[in-house]
Amino acid sequence: MAGKPTEEDRAERGKRLALTRSNARLAAVQALYQWEATGIAPAKVVKEFTEHRLGEVVDDVALPPADLKLFTLIVAGAAANVAELDDMIAAVLTEDWTTERLEATLRAILRCGAFELAHREDVPPRVVIAEYVGVCDAFFGAKETGLVNGILDQLARQLRPDEMGAGKSGEGGGPSAR
Repeated sequence: MAGKPTEEDRAERGKRLALTRSNARLAAVQALYQWEATGIAPAKVVKEFTEHRLGEVVDDVALPPADLKLFTLIVAGAAANVAELDDMIAAVLTEDWTTERLEATLRAILRCGAFELAHREDVPPRVVIAEYVGVCDAFFGAKETGLVNGILDQLARQLRPDEMGAGKSGEGGGPSAR
């Protein structure tokens, strides 16, 4: 007999949902990287990922399930707004750095994070920052992770000051970001 979901059931469902969202963000970074490297249309990259990668077994490794709606939204949105996102990122880099100088995976991480900060007001900015810092940590070390944290924190303070506590100095920023 199926009863009312318990608090534990709801907590477990919440964890699974959060994991599929995190997986969607990781996959979106990989897809955006592929889009930039190959020049293939974003819709084709999304189709390839959804049909052959997400939730599938690739090279004997079972890839985790991802929130396909979120994955598609981030990839399509970041690709469609890439010039705007690059301008936002460049505005918080130090003067001697440009987005073109950033490593391609780092650029994809920042573009996805900047897209969510600018266009997904339903997601708290601190969640966006934490998610993409986590994605960065999967690919890079502390230096790059700190850079991503600092840049996304600066963008969040500019784009959503009320949610970030305007005027407060955040973590990161350091010498890599203004």
